[in-house]
Amino acid sequence: MEAHPALKAFMCGSLSGTCSTLLFQPLDLVKTRLQTLRNNAKPGAPKVGMFAVFVNVIRTENFFSLWKGVSPSFVRCIPGVGIYFCTFYSLKQHFFLDRAPNAGQAVLLGAGARAVAGVCMLPFTVIKTRFESGRYNYVSVTGALRSMYETEGVRALFSGLTATLLRDAPFSGIYVMFYSQAKRALPQEVASSAYAPLVNFSCGVVAGVMASLVTQPADVVKTHIQVNPSHWSTSDAIRYVYKHGLGGFFRGAVPRSLRRTLMAAMAWTVYEHLMARMGLKS
Repeated sequence: MEAHPALKAFMCGSLSGTCSTLLFQPLDLVKTRLQTLRNNAKPGAPKVGMFAVFVNVIRTENFFSLWKGVSPSFVRCIPGVGIYFCTFYSLKQHFFLDRAPNAGQAVLLGAGARAVAGVCMLPFTVIKTRFESGRYNYVSVTGALRSMYETEGVRALFSGLTATLLRDAPFSGIYVMFYSQAKRALPQEVASSAYAPLVNFSCGVVAGVMASLVTQPADVVKTHIQVNPSHWSTSDAIRYVYKHGLGGFFRGAVPRSLRRTLMAAMAWTVYEHLMARMGLKS
């Protein structure tokens, strides 16, 4: 029996998410460590950069500690990216079957798909952030779920929902807008040539940089809420970061921009290639 096109989109998205998650997990860990370093929070303290965190993790733990949090990342990203692309494909087929969405509609399309995926996968996002922070001694994803549920309640598993949506929905909306507009601006012969995957990847890099920078403050706020076990609200986290200077809202911007840009570009490139191989219009 032929699989439903939306299911094919889910499968393509999941495969692309698997590749990009494994490859770029160290950048996510470094981003989280930078955002939660206590000495960075003190005014006048020497700044710690991305490279210093890389070296420190390898020296004090080991090389493979750079992939700490990859288990919840897989649990979150494999179905999460699948849900995102499945929702994106379904919305696009429903509302834009006969025409390409304009810039504003592309923002709503990307934001809507990411909001659905973000809410579904939020508990695993919280666990991933805690694994990466190095402040919790969770052994497994199931153990972390059980520990959080027993000690902090269900509410902890959905901490940072507002900040996550403020980060993910605009990121995907801006990303899809820049990505689709960049592709539309290309000559048809380039977009359909043998270099199409490279062209898609390049468009994705440009879109990812723009979207990452705009949504960086929300990512910092989300991290602080999810790492803190005392049920901070979004406003609590904003005040905490602001107290130590506006620069705090952009801490970890370099590794996050690298990871989100390369991950999104790879995910979209693999997704579109797989969809084309299946004979579906992405």
